[in-house]
Amino acid sequence: MRTIYLLALLLFPFLAMAQYPLPIPPALTGTEFELHLQKGAREFFPGFTTNTMGVNGDLLGPTLILNKGDLVTMNLINELDEPTTIHWHGMHVSAANDGGPHTVIEAGTTWSPQFTVLDHAATYWYHPHLHMKTAEHVTKGIAGFIIVKDEEEAALELPRSYGEDDFPIVIQSRAFDADMQFIVETAADDVLLVNGVRDPYLEVPAQVVRLRLLNGSTDRTYNLGFEGNIEFFQIATDGGLLGEPLPMDRLQLAPGERAEILLNLNGMAGQSLTLKSFSSELASGIYGAASPSPMPVATIPGYSSNPLNGSDFDILKLNVGSPSVNPITAIPATLVPQNPIPEASAQQTRNLTFQPQQMGPTGMANGPFVINGASFNLDVINFEIPLGNTEIWQLTNMTGISHPFHIHDVQFYVLDVNGAPPPANMLGRKDVVLVPPMGGTVRFITRFEDFADDEVPYMYHCHMLTHEDAGMMGQFIVTGPNATKEPSSTDGLKVYPNPAIDAWNLVFEENTGEEGYFVLRNSFGQTIRQFKSIVEPTVQIPCAELPAGWYIMEVRTGDQNYVLSLLKR
Repeated sequence: MRTIYLLALLLFPFLAMAQYPLPIPPALTGTEFELHLQKGAREFFPGFTTNTMGVNGDLLGPTLILNKGDLVTMNLINELDEPTTIHWHGMHVSAANDGGPHTVIEAGTTWSPQFTVLDHAATYWYHPHLHMKTAEHVTKGIAGFIIVKDEEEAALELPRSYGEDDFPIVIQSRAFDADMQFIVETAADDVLLVNGVRDPYLEVPAQVVRLRLLNGSTDRTYNLGFEGNIEFFQIATDGGLLGEPLPMDRLQLAPGERAEILLNLNGMAGQSLTLKSFSSELASGIYGAASPSPMPVATIPGYSSNPLNGSDFDILKLNVGSPSVNPITAIPATLVPQNPIPEASAQQTRNLTFQPQQMGPTGMANGPFVINGASFNLDVINFEIPLGNTEIWQLTNMTGISHPFHIHDVQFYVLDVNGAPPPANMLGRKDVVLVPPMGGTVRFITRFEDFADDEVPYMYHCHMLTHEDAGMMGQFIVTGPNATKEPSSTDGLKVYPNPAIDAWNLVFEENTGEEGYFVLRNSFGQTIRQFKSIVEPTVQIPCAELPAGWYIMEVRTGDQNYVLSLLKR
């Protein structure tokens, strides 16, 4: 059937030129969210119904808009007929709330993690992370944006009217079988979906607009730019804003990576422009380039027949209309100060080497791949990291294909790529980095703060989801003498204001009149204050004399144990 449909596109090319309005995911705000993981169906090709998965709908999910410092609750209701997980990609949360493969949401159950938003303003995302099922669940459609806002970003003159001058854009290449059902493990990902539709267009105002770009593809890397080499400005990487807008005409985005760009459309009402991937310019060894490996004999079955590989192709057409009310009309000169971690402060260096499980041309390009000689094992902890450690991780890629490396829990700063300083647009906070093939290296520096857990690990892995599912993943726990764990729930105890300047007020809904034990710790797990007190409906914790930063308050009373993340301004 697919052959017949493709033949029709050749005979009647107007079918391939059909344009569909780009859907903007609905935005959810507040501090408590209800997310239904469900099955659905979608017609990507006329006359064919494709089975899908989604969140609060048939495909993809709503955008979650969070504020730094808020305590949020995520109620995830699994209405699938199989288990899954949800991982908050790029966010700094405790291991128990991270949503890795150990935190399984069984069919028919609800998982309700609760955590304080500690992250900088940036674009993050959520997606499943069940071992050996991640690629399938993401491919079928479970994924969504997370937008975090903070005071630094709010002080800048930037587009931030969601769906009006601030647009989330997720790019995903997909493969379909003859019945137009998704195929997961294949190099035939020759259909491009943007926000879940083919051949999209977007109506934009004639002013400065913001595009939040996410590569949500299973394997493919894009080389983004605009037809005619129109200049745009990158303002953010995975984990936050850069120091200043960077003018550019190409942006390489590997699976899992995000970037925010500004496009100046002043005076362009009535014109159109096209976002493209200039994949013909990708270096050999990147999935999406003309050759998936610098080794001529290392091939991937079906790769060379995929028309997207090594080609330039359209992603999104922008139709420019009239300006909105009170438009942003200028690109800001500066953004936010950058505070990279000094290399000299590192206490430890860890070396991770990517290798094929079996040597030879086939294994070098196709895998399966391993890290430090071992395939992923749910029962093996690969690293134990002391709480508060500052570390350099050196990644060495001895395979024939580039790998986008992702680490949970932390954001990092890239120190060098193949021994050279990274380009300017990689100097901000990152959680995914593409490691070049054939002995290529990347070094980054990061600090493991706030959360330690002796039982639940964090993950690190290749973000080519087929590689991850096949075992290119490891796990680590963060340990410390004063390990702090975010609770899954703090029902019965609330805090205000948070952040605070002079004092936090703890409001108890139960256990009043009983003796309580209160412990306040700093972000390194060190005890700052501890005392016993009879629990009143409201207990005040003075903080005026404390340095600004994050603190953990643990309260034990009766048979209850509460843990709160507190911010002091």
